Amino acid sequence: MAYTSGTSSFNLDLSEIVEEAFERVGSELRTGYDMRTARRSLNLLFADWANRGVNMWTFEQDVITLTQGQPTYALPDDTADILEHVIRTQANSPSNQADLTITRISVSTYATLPNKLTQGRPIQVWIQRLSGQAAVLTGTLSATITATDTSIPISSLVGVPNAGFVQIGSELIGFNEFSVADGATPAYLLNCTRGQQGTTAAAHSSGVAISLVQKQSITVWPTPDGSQTYQFVYWRMRRVQDAGGGVNVMDVPFRFVNCLTAGLAYYLALKVPGGMDRIQILKAQYDEAWMTAADEDQERASIRLVPRQMFIGSST
Repeated sequence: MAYTSGTSSFNLDLSEIVEEAFERVGSELRTGYDMRTARRSLNLLFADWANRGVNMWTFEQDVITLTQGQPTYALPDDTADILEHVIRTQANSPSNQADLTITRISVSTYATLPNKLTQGRPIQVWIQRLSGQAAVLTGTLSATITATDTSIPISSLVGVPNAGFVQIGSELIGFNEFSVADGATPAYLLNCTRGQQGTTAAAHSSGVAISLVQKQSITVWPTPDGSQTYQFVYWRMRRVQDAGGGVNVMDVPFRFVNCLTAGLAYYLALKVPGGMDRIQILKAQYDEAWMTAADEDQERASIRLVPRQMFIGSST
């Protein structure tokens, strides 16, 4: 009498996925360079997936506690996009918690706000999606600072925007303004918020280099006031983790393994000698596998549409 296996843990590690993809191309995995070029293609494939649509398994919830007078807050570097967000208020205790709507706006809308320093409960958010790369500035700290200083003197402002984030040592610091008189030095980064994104505020010595960091961030409006505790609660889509070194399992659910393998085979066919003979069928297989996986990878909840009420006053 035959029995089923009793297990449901089948998966492929990186080397097995690469071997399968090479076989679909009509080739074999033979050298270390073959593995290297396959890992590179996989990482490019994951970038393509981020652009194709929402990947449900990469959803994560996070919370940013807002600070009075601070409009801009850093996001994790591996954030692909923010999908949902609310402002959570706690007037006196957690039992009084309320999640309130906050509307996502464009940079054009944010730019037209007449007074960006107005304080109140945030009702709008602008999400800035930068690269996360760091560039060393030509300037350095021109004086020693303590862990609590909110004005930071630097020897030059070459390449510094009006607002953003800088890295000094291991500390991430946000700033909302700079000041310099007639090109004189030192210049100052003003309204600084120390120890951002889990880093620790610390003292830094004069002459230490500063890195400008292109951080992804949110900017809320109005700027939070001090009447109660505000939290920006959001659900983000993070990047798919990199392909890795060779024996690890991919950061992909079981239902996407075939799509992953088909996509890698198509990418390899663009590079492997003789792969062009199969490129059309491999492209068709990849597109079909993607559509099958993407159609399954979606919410199963019913859709509920709720109209937003607006009251427009008359000037007459």
